[in-house]
This record gives sequence, C-alpha cells and structure tokens, in this order.
Amino acid sequence: MAQGTAAAGKTAPGQTILVVGDSLSAEYGLARGTGWVALLEKRLATEKLPAHVVNASVSGETTAGGRSRLVALLAQHRPTLVVIELGGNDALRGLALKSTEDNLAWMTQTAQKAGAKVLLVGMQVPPNYGSDYARRFAGIFATVAEQHQAAVVPFFLKGIADEPDPVAMFQPDRIHPRAEAHPQMLNNVWPALRKLLR
Repeated sequence: MAQGTAAAGKTAPGQTILVVGDSLSAEYGLARGTGWVALLEKRLATEKLPAHVVNASVSGETTAGGRSRLVALLAQHRPTLVVIELGGNDALRGLALKSTEDNLAWMTQTAQKAGAKVLLVGMQVPPNYGSDYARRFAGIFATVAEQHQAAVVPFFLKGIADEPDPVAMFQPDRIHPRAEAHPQMLNNVWPALRKLLR
C-alpha cells in the first residue's frame, strides 16, 4: 500500500521519489514512522528539498512482484526518481540469479523510459549461502546499474549486518533490522539519492 505524502492523493510541488521495496522499506515489525523511508521524508523537509516520497513497498516482495506493479505505479505517481530496493527475497527463496538480474534491469529501463532517474539499493546474502552465490548475487546490482547508467548503493545494510555483533541490530527473526538500525540505512542511501535530486 502506498504511504507517504502522496498517498492522500495530493500532488506536492517539486520532485516525487517512488520507493519500490520489500519489508526493509515497508517498516516490517516497526512502529509506523520509524523506518528509513519515513526518516527520508523528514530529512528532505529538514534540508528544505522540494521532494515528496511515495512508499510503495510491500513485505515479502520479490523483483518479479515489483516488476508486475511498476508500470501502474509510474502512471499513478509520475516519479522523477525511483528507488528500487528489491532482491533480498529472491535470494531467500533461492530464485535464479538471472531472473533477479533481468527483473531489476527491466524495472530500471522502464522507469528511465518514463522519465525517472533510478537508484538501485544493493543487498548481500549471509555467507551460509556459499561464497560463489553470495559474490554473484551482490554483483547483480552494480552490473545492472552500470549497464543502464543508474545509481547504486552497494550494500543497504552496511554498518549493520557486517558489524562484529550484528544480531543486536536485528529483530528476533535476524532478518529485519530494528528501528535503531534505520537511521544508518538512510545514511547508506542518502549520498547517492541526494546527488539525483535536481
């Protein structure tokens, strides 16, 4: 379900940032307003940047699911910037890497053809998936970004999942970050996102 200022059906001046993500962007297990997308809205306001955010993230979403929803979202919200935060659930379900890459590439191209800039938010998988799979999965995001001249965040959970004691920053399922981690998640995304705002 779309959240954010645009959800009320009002068109705000300036730019529209559309976030198409999974549970990491949909505030899974968190109090509303504490996730990184909500924090992004607050940062834009604080820095007086004329942009509003539409959060079209869905818990459990795969790249295939995002792909199936994207055209309608682009038509409805006409974003100037699309943030694609998908792929983690593909890995959790063991989906083919080629399928994930193809879906991300299609979404990137489709958003660009609609006039939006694209920021891909990269993810990594735990080492128990095997070093080869982990390396290839992590490389998908940079590959798609390079092929389509999109921006990329190498690792969404940098400074969280790669800490000496990462469990402390995660909910009991050890998959979803706690609210305390979301400011760092925004900090990981912000430098690349800020450059794309005109």
